[in-house]
Amino acid sequence: QVQLVESGGGLVQAGGSLRLSCAASGRTFRSYVMGWFRQAPGKEREFVAAIYWSGGSTNYADSVKGRFFMSRDNAKNTVYLQMNSLKPEDTAVYYCNARPLLGTGDYWGQGTQVTVSS
Repeated sequence: QVQLVESGGGLVQAGGSLRLSCAASGRTFRSYVMGWFRQAPGKEREFVAAIYWSGGSTNYADSVKGRFFMSRDNAKNTVYLQMNSLKPEDTAVYYCNARPLLGTGDYWGQGTQVTVSS
């Protein structure tokens, strides 16, 4: 059974940092793209960042470029989202996603709340 378990959310002041973790289990993710998405109250879920498990190349939404950094630990089957210079508009529930490079059928974590106070 595939599981994506997020952790690391919390309350932080504007300008602060948080690191989110997503522990993946239940299958091999070498042919997957791992992503972070977020959803603020009353808004659509939006893309934040992604990393190709094989190779490690990354992509970021314009709104977080230069502030957020995604990485992976192959040995721990875990991806991370380092979030720096946080802004109140970064407040949202952050979700981990695993999407296959070929085919369909992606997986989602349960989400972790990030709240940035001004």
